[in-house]
Amino acid sequence: MTTDDDGADEGASPFTELMGEVMATAERFGHRQHVHLTWLAVRRYGTNAAVDLISSGIQRTARYAGVPQKYNATVSRAWVELVGHHVGQTDTADFDAFAHQHPALLDKKLLTRFYRPSTLADTRARWGWVEPDLAPFPWQRADRSHQQAFRSSSPT
Repeated sequence: MTTDDDGADEGASPFTELMGEVMATAERFGHRQHVHLTWLAVRRYGTNAAVDLISSGIQRTARYAGVPQKYNATVSRAWVELVGHHVGQTDTADFDAFAHQHPALLDKKLLTRFYRPSTLADTRARWGWVEPDLAPFPWQRADRSHQQAFRSSSPT
């Protein structure tokens, strides 16, 4: 049995269990596996809990690998929220089918549709949440359209 830096039992952690499930059929942990891990976390725990689960797991893994600077809080949360948004639009219980339905999630550069590279590289994004600065996320566009429609239909 091993423990992480916080003294938690890694063998029993949900992140470790999900990682084991993803890696059981993978030769390496690439972007597709990262999306698969996130999909599993969102389906089992919900998007909000998955943000914390995935973010802390990746941060812990980067620290353990000796590359804590590779962790980026905004990138981690943005990916979980993007996957969560798409999970909410489908009822498939098969990751391959999900990936086929949402191929943009397999594009490692997807976040560049929403963020400038300099924004993601900034210290604020590395250690906390930063809103997209190029375009809103899909669910934010829907929220803004709804708010604009509400404002235009409200009596003045």
